[in-house]
Amino acid sequence: MNEVKINKARALYYAMLSRCFVFTTDNTRYFELINFIDILKENPLDKMSGQALQDIRELIKSDSNVAFMSEFDEIFHSPETKNIRTTASYWDENVESGKKRVQMKNFLGKTKIRRDEKAYYDYEDSIGFIFTVMSELSDLIANGDNQYKNTSHCIFDEILNEFIDDFSRDLYEHESAVIFKHVVVILKSFIEFERIYLEVSAPAFKERIVEKEACSNEISQEEMDRRERNRILRESGPKKEQDVCSLDVASDVEVDV
Repeated sequence: MNEVKINKARALYYAMLSRCFVFTTDNTRYFELINFIDILKENPLDKMSGQALQDIRELIKSDSNVAFMSEFDEIFHSPETKNIRTTASYWDENVESGKKRVQMKNFLGKTKIRRDEKAYYDYEDSIGFIFTVMSELSDLIANGDNQYKNTSHCIFDEILNEFIDDFSRDLYEHESAVIFKHVVVILKSFIEFERIYLEVSAPAFKERIVEKEACSNEISQEEMDRRERNRILRESGPKKEQDVCSLDVASDVEVDV
């Protein structure tokens, strides 16, 4: 087993997934998503994920992020559809900033990685940020920083693995999901690979009690502020069809060397 190649591949998959789940107005990053898809579809994990990569490539344009970002907004931000929640805390205890966020911040304290609060408004336990961190850690491990193996394993086992199945199911079933249905196929294949590679079992099924969506005056001030910052970021971003959007690891996390 070539550990270096495996961890570089893991870093690539996590980087591609992070670009699917973090909103940003940087015009260069969508091209990176396209590039990752083109690389991964040549050597997919399995037949189903390979077909999903091909299908995504046919649905999104090389020079425009309009289709992708329109669907992203419908799924994660639109007031007219059910919004898929993206934090581990929400899936764990129905709050946006809870124990899983604290746990994730503690894990980050053991690494060089820090959230750039000026550029990235989602919480540390949001799925896009988790993917970003896991990509960075996998790359560091591939380059010989083996002290991060345990932290990477713990983040997967205790944070991501606990909610990814429920999150994936709701995302796949969302009324606006077209591109993201294929993203879920890739995600599920990769998560199964990670469980085998890291020797982590899928969590036991537990029935979630989902409370009725809180009215705006019942949402914490911190959460309302976060949503408002993301709304302003979206509305102030590029609007032309050629403008593109994605995520670059180094830009969305500060790495203190």
